[in-house]
Amino acid sequence: MTSLIIRRVGGMLLTLFIASMVIFFALQAAPGDPVTNIIGDPEKVTPERIAAVRAEFGLDRPVLVQYFVWLGGVFSGDWGTSFHYAQPVSTLVWSRLPVTLGLVLFASIIFIVVGVLLGLAAALRRGRRTDAAVTATTTLLSSLPSFVIGLILVYVLGVNLRWFPVAGLGEGFFSQVWHLTLPAISLALGALAVIARVTRQSSIEQLDADHVEAARGYGLARPAVIRRHVLRNAWGPIITMAAIVVASLLAGTVVIESVFGLSGIGTLLVNGINTQDFPVVQAVLMFMVVAYMVTTTVVDLLQNLLDPRLRVRRTA
Repeated sequence: MTSLIIRRVGGMLLTLFIASMVIFFALQAAPGDPVTNIIGDPEKVTPERIAAVRAEFGLDRPVLVQYFVWLGGVFSGDWGTSFHYAQPVSTLVWSRLPVTLGLVLFASIIFIVVGVLLGLAAALRRGRRTDAAVTATTTLLSSLPSFVIGLILVYVLGVNLRWFPVAGLGEGFFSQVWHLTLPAISLALGALAVIARVTRQSSIEQLDADHVEAARGYGLARPAVIRRHVLRNAWGPIITMAAIVVASLLAGTVVIESVFGLSGIGTLLVNGINTQDFPVVQAVLMFMVVAYMVTTTVVDLLQNLLDPRLRVRRTA
């Protein structure tokens, strides 16, 4: 396991380094000049003012020097200063992060619980109406973009029925949960379809396995067979896919936060792109990449610790 951890962590660091280069130099190649957005008033855009702003933010240095200065700041906790907000980028990100993490956590609970239950129901009723209904529903949900689902929910449940608020975050824990319900459902439905399909396929494979047939032959009750022999061995692919989906939900919050007017890092990223606020865009994108890489790496290591079959295969 020690060599496996070293390889996984080394691969993750190499991937993060490459991702940082792609993010930084892609933004540098983007059309437009952020200096004009920093100055704001077109009448003040003079050669002297442009030179002063470039020197103030270090934009007059060679691009390669700017990259290594920024990379060093990332490791030291100094993510730079926002061009648009004139505040430390770390302050902006950490102040918006609780909203996004709360949304992702709420959506993850929804899609994991409901997705596993639907997938298990489809596997147990294989070839029947329940299986067909779950398959058709998940196919429809996976084909709809999250923002379309969000707009439908806003129109039906928010505007017409007035069951849920359609914008803002609210005050207090229960009010915030209530405000996040529609955004979380919108974000979770597409992911729910993925987990339901993986659960169905993994459960079907276990239901057809010899040890399950043997358990049935010994007279074990069906709930015990499902709990002890089907779900216990089907968790591997489900957990892996759930972790990948949870990590990717951070990118999905960009659209959902814009639809529901939430002040999270997704909205911060959109505003940074619109104003060419490069330090903010770089920080948010790197945070998303780091979250994805850390989540998938941790789950991969946990799979090897929890599943003895994987350790036996690696040893062989």
